[in-house]
Amino acid sequence: MSNASTLLGMSTSAVLMTLSTTASADFLSDSKATLGLRNFYFNNDYRDRAGSAGQSKTEEWAQAFMFTYISGYTDGTVGFGLDALGLLGVTLDSGGSRHLGSSMIPNDGDGAVDQWSRLGLTGKVRFAKTEARVGTLTPKLPILLSNDGRLLPQTFNGAMVTSNDIDNLTLTGGRLNQATSRGSSDRTGLAVSGGSRASNDFVFAGADYKIGKDLILQYYAANLEDYYTQQFFGLLHVLPLGDGQSLKTDLRYFDTRAAGANGSTSGRSRGYKIGGYTDDNDGKIDNQTWSAIFTYNLGGHALTAGYQSVSSGSNFAQLNQGSITDKGAGGSSIYLFTDRMLASFNRAGERTWFGQYAYNFAALGVPGLSASMVYLKGDNIQTTGGNNQSEWERDAALDYVIQSGTFKGLGLGLRQGVFHSQADANQDQTRVILSYSLALF
Repeated sequence: MSNASTLLGMSTSAVLMTLSTTASADFLSDSKATLGLRNFYFNNDYRDRAGSAGQSKTEEWAQAFMFTYISGYTDGTVGFGLDALGLLGVTLDSGGSRHLGSSMIPNDGDGAVDQWSRLGLTGKVRFAKTEARVGTLTPKLPILLSNDGRLLPQTFNGAMVTSNDIDNLTLTGGRLNQATSRGSSDRTGLAVSGGSRASNDFVFAGADYKIGKDLILQYYAANLEDYYTQQFFGLLHVLPLGDGQSLKTDLRYFDTRAAGANGSTSGRSRGYKIGGYTDDNDGKIDNQTWSAIFTYNLGGHALTAGYQSVSSGSNFAQLNQGSITDKGAGGSSIYLFTDRMLASFNRAGERTWFGQYAYNFAALGVPGLSASMVYLKGDNIQTTGGNNQSEWERDAALDYVIQSGTFKGLGLGLRQGVFHSQADANQDQTRVILSYSLALF
């Protein structure tokens, strides 16, 4: 039996075992299962590293099989359910001299593994408009974003509660203790970029309050034990301008301070520290980052402009897996508009201007086709190697999803990015992604 079939069978068996004891009409009739297919080609060229000790190129090609089962809920005032996520990655092409650096495929010591897999189960409970989930999670919150930028998604382990019982107010809270990288089968503890000691306790809570139909106010607080405490304030507003026009305003502010071991010299010396530049070169987290983003929409056109400022105490910090393992625990997302293909523009002191143009070709009668281009320029970067450094990035994207016929739902994505920096290696990156989702029931 193939590994894809084995993984699918394991996922289905786990679901059926639960059904045998908790089955009900709603549990079954509201359930759905899909098999997602993703074919990913990744090429990253570090041209300025050629001839040095660093690797000059990363090039890999792989295929993903992603089985997702979402159950309904049992009958009664309190409903119970179970979701399952089965993931399998298969390496199609990767050599030892081309593998390191993609964080897409796990490493076996000599190069890329032939295949890797994982199974995640999530129990859930619903009461009125409140839902609690325990097990495998993929949060999409200002204080934590699950990364899905390679072949398989990053997942977390823990518990999370979301409530919509109060009109126009969404309350969220939870606790996480482990993560599995997008390029790994192994769970690890939690850290920040540059941290070498694991924390197993990330707690968070937040609220999204909708005022009228066009304004949302956000507040979130989070604590990664022995690393940081973070507060987030956000404002989202859409101003209708008539005739298919609107202006969207997105304001974000993060205040991140040292907590626990990171707040002491002895704790930082044990590995509870952040990488990159910090005041006194001590690895202490102290950062305030704000950004203002404005998007003008007219028909199929979307023009975005904005500015972001990172304070100079340390780099911007959010949870990832640091350097606590060598088993593929790399790759994370942060809730900044500047978190792009090749860089995040979140270094200490960095000031970034950015602009993006996007077009949806449905306005011209070609639904499913869209394109975008973004340019970012950062300066005033503080690093351990120098001050007032600069960098820029230019990315282009083209996406098309077939709308009808035999191949309806088949998606093609093309990505190309160029990054030049005085603080890091210059890079040219290309990605080609084919995706398809098959409904099983």
